[in-house]
Amino acid sequence: MTMMNSIPCMIMRGGTSRGPFLRMRDLPDSQEAQAEILLNLMGSGHALQIDGIGGGDPLTSKVAIVERSSDPEADVDYLFAQVDVLNRRVDFNPNCGNMLSAVGPYAIETGLVEPEAGTTIVRVRNLNTQRLIECHIPTPERQIAYEGDTTISGVPGRAAGIQLSFLEITGTKTGALLPTGQATDTIDGIEVTCLDAATPIMMVNAADLGLSGHESPAELDDHHPAMLKRLELVRRQAGRRMGLGDVSQSVLPKPVLVSAPVDNPSTLCTRYFVPHRCHSAIAVTGAIAVATAVSVPGTVANRIAVEAGKLEAGRQLSQVRLEHPSGFIDLDVEHRDENACDIVRVSLIRTARKIMSGTIFYSLPATPARDTLTSKAS
Repeated sequence: MTMMNSIPCMIMRGGTSRGPFLRMRDLPDSQEAQAEILLNLMGSGHALQIDGIGGGDPLTSKVAIVERSSDPEADVDYLFAQVDVLNRRVDFNPNCGNMLSAVGPYAIETGLVEPEAGTTIVRVRNLNTQRLIECHIPTPERQIAYEGDTTISGVPGRAAGIQLSFLEITGTKTGALLPTGQATDTIDGIEVTCLDAATPIMMVNAADLGLSGHESPAELDDHHPAMLKRLELVRRQAGRRMGLGDVSQSVLPKPVLVSAPVDNPSTLCTRYFVPHRCHSAIAVTGAIAVATAVSVPGTVANRIAVEAGKLEAGRQLSQVRLEHPSGFIDLDVEHRDENACDIVRVSLIRTARKIMSGTIFYSLPATPARDTLTSKAS
């Protein structure tokens, strides 16, 4: 027996991602019960997510849950959920910086934050990482401006720019920038960098896997099965070394292939996995982690940047441009006292758009399943 239920919903594009935005107050307290609702409203368990609003892709199978914050330093709390497309699993462990781009506008749209004249700064506490982010939302005449002249790679057209500043990003899940205590580790004969800044990642020099690092996502996904299998095995071992335990059912750490850039203004070329398919661009949090790693001596990213002449050995880089399959992303990295391992904030520009506001309906079994939750937000 199933029951038809409904919940207020706003569908928004945030950066290069899209998904429903929900109020925490409209969901049950249990994260397991929340997961069951998200799976059904997204239509997971089917490649097309035909019975829900998911887009059949990890980038469009994401949910943002937002509520007024009890933290005096924040305006709103934001819980991100990655909803599996094919499997009935929800991961509350990672953060998503692209969906975060729309949290500020959503908070204003729903009355959680009062808009200011000119620019409204919405302080967001991310419940997945317990970190703060400042979102600078353009609000001329106290109205959200979605239209503008800003372009971001991976999104068609132009929109109003939203500045995101991620504060105190190191050790979000592991408690350390370099959770293994080293700039590089050797796993299965491959030199990797395990780093935790905004999100845990595992970086590999693409050349060490027999790749140029400039392959398209389709080529990597469809024509390199042996490489993907090896990359996943290395990722799982990296997860254990980082103190994350068995990560076979988690999306963290994210694997990133790095290589020398094609375009002269760029710092590095990246191919980011989510974690079993190559991202069509790069996640915001993943970009922050790579940009942070560029200045950390001895990391895979640092070595490639130095060898490519993008950085002088022993120096820090405050402006980083990363190439990805859809273009590039620019990040500003602020170090404390010129310490490469002590990052005050990382800022970048994204865009967002409100797509739909209304009520979403979903079917829910009378007795929720018990195997829908893969990990809890810390």
